[in-house]
Amino acid sequence: MGRQHLHHAEADEANAVATRDFAMEARRYERLRLPPDLRRKLLVLKLSLAAPPPPNPREASELSKITSSMQADYGRGRYCKTPDNCLEITEIERILATSRDPAELLDAWQGWHRIAVGMRDRYARFVTLANAGAKGLGFADVGALWRAGYDMPADSFVAEVDRLWTQLRPLYLQLHAYVRRRLAETYGSSVVPPGGMIPIHLLGNLWGQNWSNIYDLVAPVAMPPSVDITALLQTHHVDQRGMVRYGERFYTSLGFDSLPGTFWERSQFTKPRDRDVVCHGSAWDVDSKNDLRVKMCIQVTGEDFVVVHHELGHNFYQRAYQTQPYLLQGGANDAFHEAIGDAIALSLTPEYLRRIGLLDSLPSAASDTAMLLRIALDKIAFLPFALALDRWRWGVFSGQITPAHYNAAWWDLKHRYQGVTEPVARSEQDFDPGAKYHVAANVPYISYFLARVLQFQFHRSWCRAAGWTGPLYRCSVYGNRAAGQQLARMLAAGHSKPWQEILADATGERQMDATAIVDYFQPLVAWLERQNQGKPVGW
Repeated sequence: MGRQHLHHAEADEANAVATRDFAMEARRYERLRLPPDLRRKLLVLKLSLAAPPPPNPREASELSKITSSMQADYGRGRYCKTPDNCLEITEIERILATSRDPAELLDAWQGWHRIAVGMRDRYARFVTLANAGAKGLGFADVGALWRAGYDMPADSFVAEVDRLWTQLRPLYLQLHAYVRRRLAETYGSSVVPPGGMIPIHLLGNLWGQNWSNIYDLVAPVAMPPSVDITALLQTHHVDQRGMVRYGERFYTSLGFDSLPGTFWERSQFTKPRDRDVVCHGSAWDVDSKNDLRVKMCIQVTGEDFVVVHHELGHNFYQRAYQTQPYLLQGGANDAFHEAIGDAIALSLTPEYLRRIGLLDSLPSAASDTAMLLRIALDKIAFLPFALALDRWRWGVFSGQITPAHYNAAWWDLKHRYQGVTEPVARSEQDFDPGAKYHVAANVPYISYFLARVLQFQFHRSWCRAAGWTGPLYRCSVYGNRAAGQQLARMLAAGHSKPWQEILADATGERQMDATAIVDYFQPLVAWLERQNQGKPVGW
C-alpha cells in the first residue's frame, strides 16, 4: 500500500488543484452573457470536484491528506475480537446477512462501527476546508455546490426531493409496518417494539439500506416462491462471462451495437488470484473513443446478474455520448447514469427469462406478491436511507449540524426518515456516519435516491412506447425497438442540455415522478395494507 498509495494521493491532489484552477478561471466569465452550451461547460468545471481544494495551497494540501487518510482508514477497517481474530468487512456483512442471533448481529454491527471513531475530528476539519474551497468557487457551502448540478436553484432542488418522498412515504410506511411485525414474531416484542422503530442490526445489512437479506424472515406464508435466478444460472452452467453476454444481448436487442472486442479482452470479470483489487463493481471508458470496460468480481448469482446490467448501462451511455464535447460527456444529471442499467434490469422478468431459454415455465400469478416484496425490500427500503444520509451532510456542510451533534443528528434523521433505531446507546464519542463508505470517501449520495425514482419512470415510459398494457412489473422491453429508440435519444444527448429537456425529449415527461414506483408496486401495496389491517403503521 505505502509508496503506491502516496503516489496516488499526490496525483489526486495535483488533479484537484488543476481542476480548481480551471474552475476559478471559469468564474471570471460569470457576469458575461454566454451561449448556453458554453455556460454549461463552465458550470461543469466548477462542479467537477465533490470537495474543491481551498484557495490557500497549504490548506489544499491538508484537505488532500485528510481525504486520502479517511478513505484509507475505511479500506483498512476491520473488527478484531481478539488480536488474532479479525473480521474483514465482507465477513461482517455476511454475518449481518445470514445470522439470526441478535447478540451476534449486535456484536458485528458494533465492531464495524468502531472503525469510524478516529475519523471524527478529521471529518470536522475536512468540512471546514472543503467549505472554504466551495466558497472560493462562489457557493455557500459544499452541499450547495452538490445541489447546483440539477439545473434548478439549490433550494428548489431540496423541495423537489421532499415532493418525491411525499409520493413514496405511504408505500414505505406499509413495508416498514409489515417487516416490523414479522421481525417481532421472530425476535419477540421486547426486541422489536410493535408500534416503534426497528433496531437497525436486524435488517440484514450493516447500514439498514437494503433489507433483501431478511426475505426468508418476512416471506409471505404459504405463497409459492418467486423465480430464483441464481438457481437458473447455475442449472444452465452460465459462467461470469456468459452473464455479461446475456447483458450485452439485452442492449443489442434494443438496437445498440455490440460491445467492442477490446471490452472482452480488457475487462475484469473475476477476482484475480494473485493480487488484491477493489471488487466494488465499476464501469470504465478509458479514452472516450471506444475502450469500454467493466471491473467486477462477478459471482454467479441473481444479484450480480442485475449488477452486470447496471454496469453495462454505464458503458452503453459512455459510448453514446462520445460525440459530445469533452465537458458535456456525462449523464443528463448524475442520477441518470445510475438509473439506466437498473431500468433495464426491471425488464429481467420471468417472461423474459423464459424467452431467452433460462426458465422453462412461468410461475403462477400467486407468486407475484413474493417477487414484488423481494424487490421492495431492496428498492423501497433504500429510499429513506439515501435521503437521511445526504440530509445529514447538507446540514453538516451548511453549519446547521455542528461537530458537537454529529452523531445525535445522524440518528435523528434515521429515526425520522427510516424509522430505524440504534441497537445500543450511542454518544458523541461515536462517529457512525463514517462507517459508511460514501461518507468516508465523500461521494454524494442523493443521486442514488433520484436514480431509484428515474429507473421506474424510464421503465414505465419504455413500456408505454412498446405498447404494453398489462401490469408494469410484468413488462419486459427486451427486443423492442421503439423503447430502444427512446433510450438511444436520451443517451446520445449526454450532458448537453438541462436534464428536464433531455427527459422530455425522450419520454415526454418534464419532471421526476415517483408515481411510476407506486404503479409498479400497486398489487404489493394492496396486499401489505391487508396484512397491516388493524395493526400499527408508522412509529
